[in-house]
Amino acid sequence: MFRTALRNVLAHKARLLMTVLAVMLGVAFVSGTLVFTNTLSHALQNSSAKGFDQVDVAVTAEAQEDVGDRIVKTPELTEALRERSAKVPGAASAVGVVSGFTAIADRDGKLVGGGFQSQGGNYWGDKDPRYPLKEGTAPHGANEVAIDSETARRAGYEVGDTVRISIDGPVLTPKITGVFTTDDGNVAAGGSLALFDTPTAQKLFGKTGTYDEIDVKAAAGTSQAALKSALDAALPKGEVETTTAQRLADDQAEMISASMSGLKQGLLVFAGIALFVGTFIIANTFTMLVAQRTKELALLRAVGASRRQVTRSVLIEAFVVGTVAGATGLVAGIGIGAGLRSLLGTLGATVPDGPLVVSPGTVATSFAVGVVITMLAAWLPGRRAAKIPPVAAMNSLHAKATTKSLVLRNTLGALFSAAGVAVVLAATTMDGSDGQAPMGLGAVLLIIGVFILTPLLSRPLIAAATPVLRIFGVSGKLARQNSVRNPRRTAATASALMIGLTLITGMTVMAGSLQKSIDKMASAAISADYVVSMANGNTLSTDVEEKLKATDGVTATSPLRNAPARIGGVTEYLTGVTSAIGELTDLKVDDGTFEVAGTRVVVDQDTAEDHGWKAGSTFTAAYEDGEKQKLTVAGVYEGNELIRGIMLDASLLTPHQEDPSDMQVMVKTSGGASDAAKDRLEKALGSNPAIKVQSKQDLSDDIAQMFTLMLNMLYGLLAMAVIVAVLGVINTLAMSVFERSQEIGMLRAIGLERRAVKRMVRLESLVISLFGGVLGIGLGVFFGWAAGELLGTKMSTYELVLPWDRMAVFLLLAAGVGVLAALWPARRAARLNMLAAIKSE
Repeated sequence: MFRTALRNVLAHKARLLMTVLAVMLGVAFVSGTLVFTNTLSHALQNSSAKGFDQVDVAVTAEAQEDVGDRIVKTPELTEALRERSAKVPGAASAVGVVSGFTAIADRDGKLVGGGFQSQGGNYWGDKDPRYPLKEGTAPHGANEVAIDSETARRAGYEVGDTVRISIDGPVLTPKITGVFTTDDGNVAAGGSLALFDTPTAQKLFGKTGTYDEIDVKAAAGTSQAALKSALDAALPKGEVETTTAQRLADDQAEMISASMSGLKQGLLVFAGIALFVGTFIIANTFTMLVAQRTKELALLRAVGASRRQVTRSVLIEAFVVGTVAGATGLVAGIGIGAGLRSLLGTLGATVPDGPLVVSPGTVATSFAVGVVITMLAAWLPGRRAAKIPPVAAMNSLHAKATTKSLVLRNTLGALFSAAGVAVVLAATTMDGSDGQAPMGLGAVLLIIGVFILTPLLSRPLIAAATPVLRIFGVSGKLARQNSVRNPRRTAATASALMIGLTLITGMTVMAGSLQKSIDKMASAAISADYVVSMANGNTLSTDVEEKLKATDGVTATSPLRNAPARIGGVTEYLTGVTSAIGELTDLKVDDGTFEVAGTRVVVDQDTAEDHGWKAGSTFTAAYEDGEKQKLTVAGVYEGNELIRGIMLDASLLTPHQEDPSDMQVMVKTSGGASDAAKDRLEKALGSNPAIKVQSKQDLSDDIAQMFTLMLNMLYGLLAMAVIVAVLGVINTLAMSVFERSQEIGMLRAIGLERRAVKRMVRLESLVISLFGGVLGIGLGVFFGWAAGELLGTKMSTYELVLPWDRMAVFLLLAAGVGVLAALWPARRAARLNMLAAIKSE
């Protein structure tokens, strides 16, 4: 039986090629994902580990817990504490570290590096071993800075140049005195690093006289553990905590692995979709191969082969195909992994140097996926063939499915579909987070149900195309009959395309609806012409609002100044605003008035419900400096994702803040939003690359760009599933042409032209593909609507938007798949020798 199975594989090389390709693409996606994420993770971990070469034990302030109605301040790491650490037995040196966001502009005024990767810190003394100088000297004074060599190279800076830098708003223009090299992971990933002398860094980052961390280097012969023990004994307990560099490196490696895990899981989901779609193709292929060899298998049964041996021979074929697909998929995946890494470089993301990582786990996974998926898909056709009695098989009495089996299939499909619809509809009535799991379960049940029912659905839906097919005469009539001749095969072929289009359509509906909802939210909540914020989401200096207020044409401004406070035993965040906030927002007030003045505050609905407040309620807030104040609720408004929380007069909040800063500043101008007004505001802020001045349209465009980028990525990933579906249609048509060789020969003999034969096969492919496309788009719209209903519980402005233009493109895509897939089978059918075809069995 083993030799028979191998002979059959070799005898059907061309027919099994499509199956190998389908499995190979899925395996390549899996192995490529593993290679890419492992390589990226390994490179980042190595780069991160190098960053701890100059530290053996790190001293940080111990996190403090909230107690009662008091905000507990984190202990400070002072210069005295650093000196004390340096004198501990076994310590060679102790360096104070200060760091924070620092934006560097290139020569064109644009931000170097991306947002959170733009960092700044302090250069210790004249020669800091953490940052070896490549050129120049260490920075001294407020007007000097050193930058990393990669930033200098990318931006074209040299020692002696003046550079534009921003910490939290105002632009600084220090001179570059030095260029240094570093193993900092952020720089390796494409960020930037600017270093000031220690007093300047402390002042700029709001840490005057204190540090964020103290890095202690061990003396020769002292281990990290011994140094940690000495520091624990010498430093104040309950105020600081010590961590060895080895532990820091391990923690960093875990964080990198965790961050890579999300990316890996996301990519593997799409690989799973491609493999799931490929399963239909494999099952189809083996069903047709087994059907073509029915008499051969029956003869094997007649000469003594058992059912188990027949099934085993089919599984051996599947094992060989899966092994070949696994091996080729692994090789292709290694190429994909290397390609993705190169792609990051072309997109502007810098990846640390390191080897391409192909782990034993990746190799094992590739072969396991290829073999298991193929054997699982081939098991049912093999088992079905083995159950056919030898005499019945030799007489082809098995060809049609029994009425009992069709009734059972349709009943099962109806039950799954009904259960899926019921669970999805029930999930739409739940709270957003509670309904996610039920909706996922319902979606799976519905897709399985529709797949089982697809043979039943194929007849009426394909019959709907009859008026159009009649235009093509005999070719159209034959194409329709061929499409419904074997409903199960048609269903399996169409289902492969259906899965991909369901996901694409559903995501498009959700993205378009979310975009429209956020646009409505922005226009409904914000009356300001502009919103000013930092590019990386950090806080703004309070100087920013002062400069904007003094700008020509500005009629009203208000900061959004956040600070924690203890209210009723829990921490709530207060937002300091000016009395102009009512003019700058358009929030619906459900109770009371929107009045922010003195001790009168406004509160969003959710917060009011949590505390049982209404207009006229009073409460006591304990500020971060420990002072308490009684506040009165003037009004309760409907909050949203853009604006929510407790708003009070900034002049009331600011005196209690140690380092006041703003999350955003809202601005209204006399002439409304215009290019000239925006230009004035940007110039008033020194054309700062780290600050964004955005109109409501700009906010919407940013969100639209985010959704467009996300959708394009999803389209690219789901294209793999569509490619696999194309292979499935080609495979089905090729097998169908082979099965109908005698019939096609007879049609040619009675006068059907080659052109008409080609048209017949093409129309059959088109009908099958459009059938899958209609099902996929219909399911996608349903799932998009259902997911939107779930989101609507958290977003009051949510509104379903059906992207008719894109859905039309998806339907055209399905038609294109049909036309493309039919090229080779149609050509093959037209070139059949009619006499040889008539004589074939």
